[in-house]
Amino acid sequence: MKVRKAVIPAAGLGTRFLPATKAMAKEMLPIVDKPTIQFIVEEALASGIEDILIITGKGKRPIEDHFDSNFELEQSLKDKGKTELLQLVEETTDINLHFIRQSHPRGLGHAVLQAEAFVGGEPFVVMLGDDLMDDTVPLTKQLIDDYDEIHASTIAVMKVPHEDTDKYGIIKPSGKVKDGLYNVESFVEKPKPEDAPSDLAIIGRYLLTPEIFTVLETQEAGAGGEIQLTDAIDTLNKTQRVFAHEFKGRRYDVGDKFGFLKTSIEYGLTHKEVKDNLRKFIIDLGKELDKEEKKEEKKVAEKTATTK
Repeated sequence: MKVRKAVIPAAGLGTRFLPATKAMAKEMLPIVDKPTIQFIVEEALASGIEDILIITGKGKRPIEDHFDSNFELEQSLKDKGKTELLQLVEETTDINLHFIRQSHPRGLGHAVLQAEAFVGGEPFVVMLGDDLMDDTVPLTKQLIDDYDEIHASTIAVMKVPHEDTDKYGIIKPSGKVKDGLYNVESFVEKPKPEDAPSDLAIIGRYLLTPEIFTVLETQEAGAGGEIQLTDAIDTLNKTQRVFAHEFKGRRYDVGDKFGFLKTSIEYGLTHKEVKDNLRKFIIDLGKELDKEEKKEEKKVAEKTATTK
């Protein structure tokens, strides 16, 4: 069966970005001039996905507005002959998007469960907005290609520093099917480094068969008192095989402030409108920081010489 549908959970409170997210959806924070959620939607479309469900919550209405048409804005751009800007605006409107609200957030597993009616018994993809992926072939398309071959759930993973395993779901591999595709013995949610079965972490892209919903309906709360998707996948793996696809492209983590800043800078260095000025600014800033560092070193040296 063809993989046609994607689910994007976007009901989180975004507390890591307070106070900005007090009145603004985290998913609408821009990387230069594009909301993070638009990168996710574009990856889905580039992978052949036809229908997308975005799971929202309170305060997430701007996401719906972003992907809706804005007649006044579009007409104004037409009248002023700003065709390039008009094209950018229209890119976000001709998409088969659906929205449903998760009224009581109880974890990622609970969020995915809200998509059961939308999925309708088909294999589908779950795409998390905190992870932006860059590769020649979109990561979602890589998972779909695997499914077309093995017809089983496949989870994207990536090697992480061992000391960071408690930040991720981690797999315990049991051999390779082929290069980059693992059999999985078990999935563990956020294990301590000393307990982690590997350094292969789940990174926010899941291709799942619809049987996952049967598991989620009875899944007990796990880490953080929430219904964890990783736990449900581990349960599913006991009745039907679940594989892990190792992603070897570039992952941008926009789920925390530092990762968001790094992503903004790297994306800005490729953006045609700002890349030259940004590159010059970074070089000049580096020179200024070097000067300040040398001044501090000189002060320390002088103070040391005086005390002697």
